[in-house]
Amino acid sequence: MTSEEFKSDVLPVKDKLYRFALRLLGDAEDAQDIVQEIFLRLWSKRENLSEYRSIEAFAMTMTRNLCLDKLKSPASKKESFDESREMPDNRTPYTRTETTDTIRLVKMAMEALPEQQRMVIHLRDIEECDFDEIAEVTGLSLNNVRVTLSRARKKIRDTLIKINNYEFSKN
Repeated sequence: MTSEEFKSDVLPVKDKLYRFALRLLGDAEDAQDIVQEIFLRLWSKRENLSEYRSIEAFAMTMTRNLCLDKLKSPASKKESFDESREMPDNRTPYTRTETTDTIRLVKMAMEALPEQQRMVIHLRDIEECDFDEIAEVTGLSLNNVRVTLSRARKKIRDTLIKINNYEFSKN
């Protein structure tokens, strides 16, 4: 693989890898370090990258593994949610506040999920990975990915309904 092929095939996944690492680690500097390490490893393996069905899935798997290794180290930190990426351009202060509150509630509901469900829902709904890529990254079967995603979404939906019903019943 030439440097031009590497730039066109591998570099476009940089932001996706960063968001995934940031989601797992919760620290921007650590996420940047992980992504830099991934690209160094991919560059050193550039001659063998054609052996992989999906370079993106391979890079995501490497990112997950490095992040999990980092989290196992004594200096691990709490997770974070990148609200600025999720915030649409709203026109009124009311809708902006409503969106911020919804993101806060979804974040709270996601934090209550088991780690595997959090990872699957992040990969599918935030990173927009297909089911095959998620299965490859997580090591789950395709059916388990679908079941895990469904359960995670149901738990988040139930949590939001419960919170909203409670808020409306206070009046």
